Amino acid sequence: MGEKLLIVDDQFGIRILLNEVFQKEGYLTFQAANGIQALDIVSNHSPDLVLLDMKIPGMDGIEILKRMKKIDPNIQVIIMTAYGELDMIQEAKDLGALTHFAKPFDIDDMRKVVRQYLPLKSV
Repeated sequence: MGEKLLIVDDQFGIRILLNEVFQKEGYLTFQAANGIQALDIVSNHSPDLVLLDMKIPGMDGIEILKRMKKIDPNIQVIIMTAYGELDMIQEAKDLGALTHFAKPFDIDDMRKVVRQYLPLKSV
Protein backbone atom coordinates (compact mmCIF):
# COMPACT_ATOMS: atom_id res chain seq x y z
CA MET A 1 0.00 0.00 0.00
CA GLY A 2 1.25 3.51 -0.81
CA GLU A 3 2.13 6.29 1.54
CA LYS A 4 -0.90 8.17 2.89
CA LEU A 5 -1.60 11.67 1.59
CA LEU A 6 -4.41 13.93 2.85
CA ILE A 7 -5.69 16.71 0.58
CA VAL A 8 -7.54 19.49 2.43
CA ASP A 9 -9.22 22.12 0.25
CA ASP A 10 -12.73 23.55 0.16
CA GLN A 11 -12.55 23.77 -3.65
CA PHE A 12 -13.90 20.52 -5.10
CA GLY A 13 -11.99 20.83 -8.39
CA ILE A 14 -8.62 21.20 -6.68
CA ARG A 15 -9.29 18.22 -4.39
CA ILE A 16 -10.27 16.03 -7.36
CA LEU A 17 -7.27 17.12 -9.45
CA LEU A 18 -4.77 16.49 -6.64
CA ASN A 19 -6.49 13.24 -5.70
CA GLU A 20 -6.24 11.89 -9.27
CA VAL A 21 -2.64 13.00 -9.72
CA PHE A 22 -1.39 11.48 -6.48
CA GLN A 23 -3.42 8.26 -6.75
CA LYS A 24 -1.79 7.70 -10.15
CA GLU A 25 1.59 8.33 -8.49
CA GLY A 26 0.82 5.45 -6.11
CA TYR A 27 -0.21 7.29 -2.94
CA LEU A 28 -3.20 6.32 -0.83
CA THR A 29 -5.17 9.55 -0.81
CA PHE A 30 -7.78 11.03 1.50
CA GLN A 31 -9.81 14.19 0.89
CA ALA A 32 -11.32 16.73 3.26
CA ALA A 33 -13.39 19.80 2.38
CA ASN A 34 -13.11 21.38 5.84
CA GLY A 35 -11.21 21.32 9.11
CA ILE A 36 -13.54 18.89 10.90
CA GLN A 37 -13.15 16.28 8.15
CA ALA A 38 -9.39 16.84 8.02
CA LEU A 39 -8.92 16.38 11.77
CA ASP A 40 -11.09 13.25 11.70
CA ILE A 41 -8.91 11.75 8.95
CA VAL A 42 -5.71 12.69 10.81
CA SER A 43 -7.06 11.02 13.97
CA ASN A 44 -8.29 7.86 12.26
CA HIS A 45 -5.85 7.31 9.36
CA SER A 46 -2.56 9.01 10.37
CA PRO A 47 -1.62 10.42 6.95
CA ASP A 48 2.09 10.72 6.22
CA LEU A 49 1.73 14.09 4.49
CA VAL A 50 -1.00 16.74 4.29
CA LEU A 51 -1.61 19.26 1.50
CA LEU A 52 -3.48 21.98 3.38
CA ASP A 53 -5.26 24.99 1.91
CA MET A 54 -5.01 28.05 4.16
CA LYS A 55 -8.35 29.66 3.25
CA ILE A 56 -11.11 27.29 4.31
CA PRO A 57 -14.48 28.53 5.58
CA GLY A 58 -15.17 27.81 9.24
CA MET A 59 -11.73 26.82 10.49
CA ASP A 60 -8.78 28.41 8.69
CA GLY A 61 -5.61 26.59 7.75
CA ILE A 62 -3.62 27.92 10.71
CA GLU A 63 -6.18 26.55 13.19
CA ILE A 64 -6.34 23.23 11.33
CA LEU A 65 -2.54 23.02 11.34
CA LYS A 66 -2.37 23.74 15.09
CA ARG A 67 -4.94 21.03 15.83
CA MET A 68 -3.24 18.52 13.52
CA LYS A 69 0.05 19.08 15.33
CA LYS A 70 -1.71 18.39 18.66
CA ILE A 71 -2.96 15.05 17.30
CA ASP A 72 0.38 14.17 15.68
CA PRO A 73 3.35 16.46 16.41
CA ASN A 74 5.37 14.81 13.62
CA ILE A 75 2.79 15.19 10.86
CA GLN A 76 4.24 16.69 7.67
CA VAL A 77 2.22 19.54 6.13
CA ILE A 78 2.59 21.51 2.91
CA ILE A 79 0.37 24.57 2.76
CA MET A 80 -1.42 25.99 -0.28
CA THR A 81 -2.79 29.49 -0.57
CA ALA A 82 -4.31 31.65 -3.27
CA TYR A 83 -3.41 34.69 -1.23
CA GLY A 84 0.02 36.25 -0.87
CA GLU A 85 -0.39 36.64 2.87
CA LEU A 86 3.20 36.43 3.98
CA ASP A 87 2.33 36.64 7.69
CA MET A 88 0.03 33.60 7.41
CA ILE A 89 2.65 31.65 5.44
CA GLN A 90 5.30 32.53 8.03
CA GLU A 91 3.02 31.55 10.92
CA ALA A 92 2.32 28.20 9.23
CA LYS A 93 6.05 27.61 8.78
CA ASP A 94 6.65 28.56 12.43
CA LEU A 95 4.06 25.91 13.34
CA GLY A 96 5.99 23.32 11.37
CA ALA A 97 4.73 23.51 7.77
CA LEU A 98 7.42 22.24 5.41
CA THR A 99 6.84 24.65 2.54
CA HIS A 100 4.05 26.44 0.68
CA PHE A 101 2.55 26.66 -2.79
CA ALA A 102 0.77 29.70 -4.16
CA LYS A 103 -2.32 28.96 -6.23
CA PRO A 104 -2.44 28.44 -9.09
CA PHE A 105 0.47 26.05 -8.67
CA ASP A 106 2.34 23.97 -11.22
CA ILE A 107 1.25 20.37 -10.72
CA ASP A 108 4.69 19.05 -11.72
CA ASP A 109 6.34 21.23 -9.07
CA MET A 110 3.82 19.93 -6.52
CA ARG A 111 4.60 16.32 -7.55
CA LYS A 112 8.34 16.88 -7.10
CA VAL A 113 7.95 18.40 -3.65
CA VAL A 114 5.54 15.70 -2.47
CA ARG A 115 8.00 13.04 -3.69
CA GLN A 116 10.80 14.88 -1.88
CA TYR A 117 8.98 14.81 1.47
CA LEU A 118 7.10 11.55 0.96
CA PRO A 119 9.07 9.18 -1.25
CA LEU A 120 7.11 6.10 -2.23
CA LYS A 121 8.48 2.88 -0.81
CA SER A 122 9.01 0.36 -3.58
CA VAL A 123 6.80 -2.68 -3.21
